[in-house]
Amino acid sequence: MKNIVLFAGIAGAALYSSNAFADDQRQVLMVLSSYGAVDENQTLIKPGFEFGELTKAYYVFKRHGIEVTLASPLGGKPIADNYDKSAVYNEKFLKDEAALSSLANTYKLSEINANQFDGVFVVGGKGPMFDLHQYEPLKEIIAKIYQRQGVIGAVCHGPAALVDVKLNDGQYLVSGKRVNGFTNEEENAFGSKWLKDFPFLLQDKLVERGGIFEQDAVMLNQVTIDGRLITGQNPFSTVDTARAMVSALDIELLPEQYYRDDATVKLYELFLNDRQLAIDKLQKEPQIYDFKMLAMISVVQINNATSEFQVSASAALLEYILPQFSHPIIITTLAKAYVRLNQFDDASTVLESGIKKFPDNQKIKDFIASL
Repeated sequence: MKNIVLFAGIAGAALYSSNAFADDQRQVLMVLSSYGAVDENQTLIKPGFEFGELTKAYYVFKRHGIEVTLASPLGGKPIADNYDKSAVYNEKFLKDEAALSSLANTYKLSEINANQFDGVFVVGGKGPMFDLHQYEPLKEIIAKIYQRQGVIGAVCHGPAALVDVKLNDGQYLVSGKRVNGFTNEEENAFGSKWLKDFPFLLQDKLVERGGIFEQDAVMLNQVTIDGRLITGQNPFSTVDTARAMVSALDIELLPEQYYRDDATVKLYELFLNDRQLAIDKLQKEPQIYDFKMLAMISVVQINNATSEFQVSASAALLEYILPQFSHPIIITTLAKAYVRLNQFDDASTVLESGIKKFPDNQKIKDFIASL
């Protein structure tokens, strides 16, 4: 096998002859959802694929010498969910004429020859929840590649494409295998406007199909590897999911290169295990990390914590960040953490300090009145 399936999108499928690619080069098929749509004002009216997941994975594969092919159910140019054009990985893609051409002309999945690929990577976004899970040609591609000893990868909502894939023995691909994807907690925490329209919750469906679901806390990096099946939990898992696929394709991994958002998530995770080492890293190379994002991660973790440890660790990080990046949300969340930890004096202290900086903030006033 010489090909990987990266679900992203490329156009025209007629080029897939047995000699289409060099024999010594791995091939990845990136698959993108075709569900997205915009109105006459270019406002998203139906969710599509996650642009950042496409671009991050695309450059991991390209960096390792893998030939990338983009494909989608309808072919042509699929619609992306809203994304940050200034993010380094997106900006790079938007200036890459070859990459843009591939995205504007994705191949139709129904015309793809699965025998030409070593692996498949399914890009997430909300769109896959509506079209990829039930698209027969894609299910056939995934099953064929997997059964030919190929590698299957998917990230965030991308694993939706796996839930109805059956192998020749009649068993679901994910049955009995360790998997992950966008969790129920993440769906609820971020309250997607599309959630009410989902045909199922991804975590629930993977479990229903016999998958052994693994997860980390909300929006932290989690990659699950079960042989040749590799799944990532959310957008911050994209690079490591793609790197795991590279390794599974028997390609030697190059040194890690992480973007600022991914590095910030990893720093938070390090803080949970070794606070001093994390602080040392932050102080040594502050330009690598995003303080605002670090604060946001801590806020999200406190608001969704299921253990006192999560609350305590995130509160400690907010304590460190607060003098350098202050905001009413940080102040009230830190006070909330203190209350949960029965540290009422600390809650009062941070709120009193906060009201001096933000004297007109009603939420801080209300919190003070409630103590």
